[in-house]
Amino acid sequence: MKKTQLSFIAIALIVIAASCKKTDTVTSSVPKITNGLFVLNQGIYGHNNTTFTYYDLGTTVATTDYYEDINGFGLGDGGSDFIVYGGKIYIVMNSSGTVTVANAYTAKFIDTINFKISGINKQPENIVGFGTNVFVSSTDGTVAVIDTATLVINKFITVGTNPAQMVISGSNLYVSNTGAISGNYDSTVSVINLATLIETSKITVGTNPGSIATDDSGNIYVACAGDYATIVPILVKVNTNTSTVTMSADTAVSTIRFYNNLLYVTPAYGSSVASVRTLNTNDFSAVSPSFITDGTIITSAYGLDIDPSTGNVYVSDAKDYTSPGEVFCFDQTGKKKFSFSVTPGISPCKVVSIQ
Repeated sequence: MKKTQLSFIAIALIVIAASCKKTDTVTSSVPKITNGLFVLNQGIYGHNNTTFTYYDLGTTVATTDYYEDINGFGLGDGGSDFIVYGGKIYIVMNSSGTVTVANAYTAKFIDTINFKISGINKQPENIVGFGTNVFVSSTDGTVAVIDTATLVINKFITVGTNPAQMVISGSNLYVSNTGAISGNYDSTVSVINLATLIETSKITVGTNPGSIATDDSGNIYVACAGDYATIVPILVKVNTNTSTVTMSADTAVSTIRFYNNLLYVTPAYGSSVASVRTLNTNDFSAVSPSFITDGTIITSAYGLDIDPSTGNVYVSDAKDYTSPGEVFCFDQTGKKKFSFSVTPGISPCKVVSIQ
């Protein structure tokens, strides 16, 4: 009996020691944030598997899920966008109906901003920062104004149907109103004065406007997806000084980014064009059939981001949208500098440089 008891105690001690050792290993393996990249991996809607990757540029090691490793709990469902602003990370969780706020230097949880009003999810979508506020568009037709000090929603600004992407140009916030989710397609971009926080006008651009970008000369560019049937996709250029469309072309693109006098675009859904391209801002002509010049294959370009300080172009490849994705970094000549998997992250959708 005594021998059995001693054996039991010995086994218990071994298990406890092993458990402690495993915990210590996990804690010590989480790198500190120094010079690297944050990546939001959307996951599969309804599966509660949005993840957040930190890629260390020095060690070339990607850690997923960095947020959960630091905090002990995950983000939730349907991550759609994030920004690093004023020392904080703001992560928009569309399906969960929240904006998660964390410390930008440690990724430690700070607060959750609730976007469920009376139990109804407003479905937050996109986020930008300006001054002491961050702005969040929601599918219910509003833009929330969040104070970055108190993390309180001070106001909801009513815009168009199913607002999606936003961009700041001059003293205004421009919001593309898609209408795609409701099936009642919108065709406008809302103009919000950043001083008064009031929608001052709407600019008609084309059916189902989505991705939006701004240049250095007071123009915005809007990708209008059409109705996926009889109305074809178009790309438009708007002069923000006159609020008029100055150019329009039958060009099907999904995501738009502006850098160094060029538009970088990803293919539209169902497009025969498979590669990331660069377009001339004067006539929307393609600078070349593909921005990528070294033969690197991108299966599904789901995210497109450019680091303004380096010119590095980050293309997030969602692969088949159910298996782990990959992030590629290209230089300005279209040659791959490096790539990394976000395993087990699914559908990487945005990359932000952090230092």
